[in-house]
Amino acid sequence: MRASRLMNLVLLLQARGTLTAAQIATELGVSERTVYRDVTALSGAGVPVYAEQGRAGGYRLVDGYRSRLTGLSTTEAEAVFLLGLPGPARDLGLGELVTAAHLKVVAALPASARAVQRFHLDVPGWFDDRAAPPLLAALASAVWRDLAVDLRYRTADRRVLPYGVVLKAGVWYLLGRVRDDLRVYRVDRITTLTVTDQPFTRETGFELARAWAERSDEFVRGMLAESVTIRLHPDGMRALRWAVEPQAVTGLRVIGTDADGWTRAHLPVESIDVAYTQLLRLGPLVEVLSPPGLRQRMRTAANRMAALYR
Repeated sequence: MRASRLMNLVLLLQARGTLTAAQIATELGVSERTVYRDVTALSGAGVPVYAEQGRAGGYRLVDGYRSRLTGLSTTEAEAVFLLGLPGPARDLGLGELVTAAHLKVVAALPASARAVQRFHLDVPGWFDDRAAPPLLAALASAVWRDLAVDLRYRTADRRVLPYGVVLKAGVWYLLGRVRDDLRVYRVDRITTLTVTDQPFTRETGFELARAWAERSDEFVRGMLAESVTIRLHPDGMRALRWAVEPQAVTGLRVIGTDADGWTRAHLPVESIDVAYTQLLRLGPLVEVLSPPGLRQRMRTAANRMAALYR
């Protein structure tokens, strides 16, 4: 563990130049006291690291010094695809591996070629601080080792061959084979998971990105298993596009247009509860016609809101 940390310290200084003990501690996830001990150990081992005094001071390597530690191990090379995505890497249990790979890649580049100083990829949306699904790391391990898993999804138990995991709009999904079908599962809806010792082999030519593209739209359409009947204000269609899923907008079936310009339509939804939350966002631009239970819930919500402003 310490040997790996010392190596990462050298690579960090090689990649970033002068750093304070506090900055190094933050990067490596250790205390400043540990940094002081590690720097002393490196100096004792002949690594030319020294301290610069003053406000702009810190630890640095002698100019021109290049370590020979920048070659990627096999596992680090396999994790290169997650460079720039520290959050998802941690969710998958690959945080330390990706950090080591990142340091080696950056340290091997000349300063003029380090795009990390000019471009940064920040994937999650604003205000999206949801925690990773608790079973994600175990699932990722099964994907990495090509081992079947036994899982409970909602209320059904099944054995799945986990072909891959996908991060879409801040939500993790599993793409897996069940008998002859490739299926998509939301990882946060998996309630139990056991990694088996049953190995499996993906079919020749399988590509995760292509398979995901084919299955993701099908997955969302399958989620939209119920329907509600609504009336939309002339401005409602534009507003509907940010209130519901794109597939729901595509699946909207217009019944007709009333004399006041409002449009009657059937809207596919995931569930009545989800429809209630989504359609409330449209405020006065939508009227629910059916089912009666949803119409009553919308009426109750509207009355409560109106009472607040009397």
